[in-house]
Amino acid sequence: MAPDRDQGVRWLVSGNVQGVGFRWFVARHARRLGLTGSVRNLPDGRVEVSAFGPELVLQALERELRKGPLSARVDDVEKSDTELNIDGHKPFEIN
Repeated sequence: MAPDRDQGVRWLVSGNVQGVGFRWFVARHARRLGLTGSVRNLPDGRVEVSAFGPELVLQALERELRKGPLSARVDDVEKSDTELNIDGHKPFEIN
C-alpha cells in the first residue's frame, strides 16, 4: 500500500481491554492523529477498531493500540486491511 494514500484498517485488540477506558483512549489518539473511524466493544471481550487515513498515521495509532492505557493489558492486536471508506469530515466515533 502506498504510504501517502488513505486506506482502511481494522484491528481486533484482545486482553483486558473492556471496562478500563480503552475505547476512550483509542478515540483520543485517533482524533489527535486526524483519523476517521470507530471503536467498539465486542461480545467476546475484544475491542474492534476501524480507522481510515494515511498509512503512516495508521501505524502511529497501531503503536498506541499495542500499548493501551495504563489500566488495560493488551495481549494481542490482529490487523487486517478493509475497504472501509469513511467521510473524512466525520469525527472518530465510540460505539
